[in-house]
Amino acid sequence: MSQSFDLYLATETLADDAQQLGVTVKVLQDISIQVSATLVARPEAYLQLEYRVTLPAESLAALLTWPKWQADKIGFKDYLWEQTCLECFLTGSLISSRSEDSDKSPKTNMAMSYIEINASPEGQYALYEFDSYRSPTTLPPRPLIYADGQTRAAIDWIDGNNPKLLIDYPISTHEPYHYQRSFRMPLDSLTSLNRKSDYSNDALIKYIHPCVILSFGEITLYFAPKHASPPDFHNRQYWTPFDRLSAVAK
Repeated sequence: MSQSFDLYLATETLADDAQQLGVTVKVLQDISIQVSATLVARPEAYLQLEYRVTLPAESLAALLTWPKWQADKIGFKDYLWEQTCLECFLTGSLISSRSEDSDKSPKTNMAMSYIEINASPEGQYALYEFDSYRSPTTLPPRPLIYADGQTRAAIDWIDGNNPKLLIDYPISTHEPYHYQRSFRMPLDSLTSLNRKSDYSNDALIKYIHPCVILSFGEITLYFAPKHASPPDFHNRQYWTPFDRLSAVAK
């Protein structure tokens, strides 16, 4: 089973974006993005994310920046959000427990630490850790480090091991136009070495916020289950409670 999300387009600049892209507002609203989150506990714990993008028009597919998969590009890279980017934000005891020993102060919703995942369709990725809302404010953000204190966190691309999952349909032969990527983030390595995680704990991942940025030339469109105004993926008031019972793999 999985927890499923329908992502919606931010609407602040919708009319202008449609005009510049030469399509109607309805065409942009018909862009379909679904994300599924699956929690696997054994033999190794990980969170699997699958992104499915469907464009309703050939004109949009012709303009979309969607880099082809390149196995030799797999690795960490900053500033992926400046182009088409698959994202996810997470918070919960899995993340906050990493710093609880050094900070005993009460945590409000916006003050809790969280993780940001960025992934490019061609294979590059970045994982960042924030102590609270957009803090620290340095750019690029602080990389997420595994519990060993040295190793930079990574994702495992599922697509790279199964080329059939690399969906980039040619514009001339398919309508609508489908794109798909999936990856997983190991969870065991995020926990302290002296702490045994309980993956049946509902608070392990408390909130989740999958997002997508689609780049069409100079036009950028933002998709999320819910939006702040203006769009702000970091605003936790718009995140979704993680449904472990739905997400856990059977």
